[in-house]
Amino acid sequence: MPDAGLARVRIERPPARWFAEERGILDESESSKRLQNVYSARDNRELACSYDEWAEDYEDDMLSLGYAIPAVAAGFVGRHVPIGGTVLDAGAGTGMFGSILRVLGYEDIVGIDISERMLEKAREKDAYRSLHRMVLGEPLSFDAASFSAAVCVGVFTTNHAPPEALDELVRVVEPYGRVIFSVRDDVYRNEGFEEKQASLKKEGRWRRVAMSEAFQPFPAGNTSHMSRLFVYKIR
Repeated sequence: MPDAGLARVRIERPPARWFAEERGILDESESSKRLQNVYSARDNRELACSYDEWAEDYEDDMLSLGYAIPAVAAGFVGRHVPIGGTVLDAGAGTGMFGSILRVLGYEDIVGIDISERMLEKAREKDAYRSLHRMVLGEPLSFDAASFSAAVCVGVFTTNHAPPEALDELVRVVEPYGRVIFSVRDDVYRNEGFEEKQASLKKEGRWRRVAMSEAFQPFPAGNTSHMSRLFVYKIR
């Protein structure tokens, strides 16, 4: 995620191509190597191992880059999700976003992530009712309509969760609930998210109610890629 709390998933595919500006995000520091490891993971096992190894330093690395997605997402959640329901943090990571939700008054939060070590860090924050190791892109072990909202921050990025993960997020959110997620802009255009989001609309499964302008997820980092936030209402 390099973008954020990542619950992190993917199907097997070749390692990501690294452009010069991406390689320079952290000036070839140890933090840069950890970021490159997660972007270039070839399968879920490698991805989980990379995040396990990164868990101890993850928050410091992300905050040093001015990681902006959680703040933008918090504004969208506060605007579109009433306090009082159960929220799924899909890609909870170390619990950065869950902690923000608690401060905003959301008290019934369930988190999932691909990395057990990241989940261990999240448990230390005491922001979640429960935390589970699950993989986005695979069936989730929740009943249909289990949540008032699902939030997925920083997960839909290079070599992470596939667009098919949206099907399960739609399934586990109750009718009229919200699915809120960020997508890296080039991933949205080139890796099937634009088509998947349109397909779910055509099938009558959701309706888009908001989309952010493109913004830099790492304003303090040397990177040119952009991200967007989307809000959908389940039908």
